[in-house]
Amino acid sequence: MPHLGSDIALLRLSEPANLTESVQTICLPQANHHFPHGASCWSTGWGDIQEKEWLPSPQLLQEVELKIIGESACQCLLNSNGPYNETVQLLPGMMCAGFKEGKKDTCQGDSGGPLVCEEAGQWFLAGITSFGHGCARRNRPGIFTAVAAYEDWIQERVPGASFPEQPKPVAPDMPEEPPNNCTLALPQCGSAPRPGYWPWKAVIVTPRSNPCHGVMVSENWVLAPASCFLGRQDLDISDWEVILPNSKSVPVIQVTLNRNHTLHYGYDLALLELKVSVNLTEETRPVCLPQSYHYFVPGGHCHLAQWGPGEPLSVNSLLEAEMMTAWWCYCLHGEELEEVPIPGMNPRILCADYQEEEMSSCWFGSRWSLLCQESGTWFLAGVSAPTESCLRPRVFSPVQLHGSWIRHVALTAYLEDQLAWNWGNVVDERICPPKANYGACGLRPAIWEKSNPWPWMAEVQGTRGGVCIGSLVSPGWVLAATHCVTRQASTASGLQVYLGTTGSRPLAQGRQVSRSVISIRSPNSMGSNHSNTSLVLLKLETKVESSPSALPVCLHSGPAPTETSCWVLGWKDISNRVPLAVPVSILSPERCYCLCKKNVLPYGTICVQYSKETEGRPEMDSGSSLLCQEETGIWVLVGLSLKGSQQLFAPVGTQYSWISQIVEEASFLTQFRFSPVLEETSGLCPPDLSSSATLPGAALLLFLPLFLLL
Repeated sequence: MPHLGSDIALLRLSEPANLTESVQTICLPQANHHFPHGASCWSTGWGDIQEKEWLPSPQLLQEVELKIIGESACQCLLNSNGPYNETVQLLPGMMCAGFKEGKKDTCQGDSGGPLVCEEAGQWFLAGITSFGHGCARRNRPGIFTAVAAYEDWIQERVPGASFPEQPKPVAPDMPEEPPNNCTLALPQCGSAPRPGYWPWKAVIVTPRSNPCHGVMVSENWVLAPASCFLGRQDLDISDWEVILPNSKSVPVIQVTLNRNHTLHYGYDLALLELKVSVNLTEETRPVCLPQSYHYFVPGGHCHLAQWGPGEPLSVNSLLEAEMMTAWWCYCLHGEELEEVPIPGMNPRILCADYQEEEMSSCWFGSRWSLLCQESGTWFLAGVSAPTESCLRPRVFSPVQLHGSWIRHVALTAYLEDQLAWNWGNVVDERICPPKANYGACGLRPAIWEKSNPWPWMAEVQGTRGGVCIGSLVSPGWVLAATHCVTRQASTASGLQVYLGTTGSRPLAQGRQVSRSVISIRSPNSMGSNHSNTSLVLLKLETKVESSPSALPVCLHSGPAPTETSCWVLGWKDISNRVPLAVPVSILSPERCYCLCKKNVLPYGTICVQYSKETEGRPEMDSGSSLLCQEETGIWVLVGLSLKGSQQLFAPVGTQYSWISQIVEEASFLTQFRFSPVLEETSGLCPPDLSSSATLPGAALLLFLPLFLLL
């Protein structure tokens, strides 16, 4: 080949073809032949009629009219945002044909086919179908091998090939835009004047049934739940109508149910063909549908829209949502040890998060679609199952999984390319930690940006103006240090719990959750053999819904894991309340005894040693927590700090019986593996004490009540 990128080959026939009226040779262009920009040419082939849509039987030869696009204009289009921000560089010997708006193009299976142009009654082989990005996509014209560039190469190998001169006069090029400042074609779908006013809203009205809400996906097709039409044996659609936003009523002439519509809510789809095509206006236009492998960026702006039967909510702000990261989505709502998809993989589920809490409305039995905005354009991202509680839907089936079926039935549906390719840091955590008996607990991604870095960390505020740290141990309970809580209020009614905060202000992304406390429970009330008045349980007025902003921590059971590397989590200072996590080592009982200078400690007290490199330590009086990370990645609450100490912690494990009796959904881990201590701790005690196997009897058996006085 003369140079890199030459996509051309010659095939010699076993015997000459008989030329007839139906079989003729094509004229080949000379090297100086110029096909005018904007000229109409034709491409033919037996390839796919759309992406992943085979040419149906009897597989007749297809033809499509394409416009020649100049090299500079084509390169400008190819330089626009494309898959993974990659661009295509046109090389010598390449040419472009197609339309900026897409809609017409060659496709898979057409490669090697001709692009022919008629000039003064002669047909010339201008190009050979080479490659492209998808088929008929916006701003992605097809790339062809420019045959004129290979005149010499062909002449050397094909004696007698016909290279007639170009007929005169040669038509001038159509005006083209500057090479680095071309106007890109914008999507014709997904444009809405404001969230909540959807130009693609379609309400299907049928006799003797409730209206069914769907969406317009092209000028003549509507997508809706198939379950709206079940139980109708004959599917008589003679009097079915679709009401569009401009109150225009359009009859339905065909209904196609997804063949798997009864297997799973994600397949509960039907396409309805309209009798007449709808003219696109600002008031009426289709929603965009995502192509396969579309990646909805976490934190992206989304909105719930009605799907299927039901009445709309009056509070529009409750419909505002944002896209949850795949890691949080799968770890909270996915199957056990399910692989988390990365960009470029089709997800099995999508999840929404909400900034405003649901307090009064009930969503029981309703179905919703999830619309997500990307570069100003709205996509139908997913559809939910009917909700089984009053909470808003969290989990959605991705519509992109059904693009092939939609395209097969509705050829004109607007399946649109990814529009946003700047994804920022993508967390490549592929496997979620195992779930506890009551679901996910102790989750924290390796890299966090917008979500709460410690989603179980709670602020407990009292009527006396103070604030303490608590830990969410189940959706309805918070565990806190007694000495701090009693300093803030004397009764439960004086306490308020906040989750989803980092510092003295709520998260910019994510949501802040607040709950009143309705009950305070201590171990003394349960008659524990080893009652430890250092810990109290706070019952919340209503349960918290698990999310990246508010999630229970896992709890440690049994004796403290000695000689283990863990973390103390608290506040750097109580005024700003910025979380501070400091690495520590949990000491053995004998070293703890030495550290405390032989003072008698409460039963099971845990001692920690801070790393020598640690510059700061959490503030002492707010009730810091001692956390260890299990090898699977989940975080486990081991203890809460004692009054006035940064090194002594009341154990959680010794209170297993008390906590379990009160908190039904507390997730205690019975099997765990923690990281061993990496820093030397033997220097804490003189040799005679560090070698002893146990503490003196008094230190093990006696304990003193903590001071609870204010």
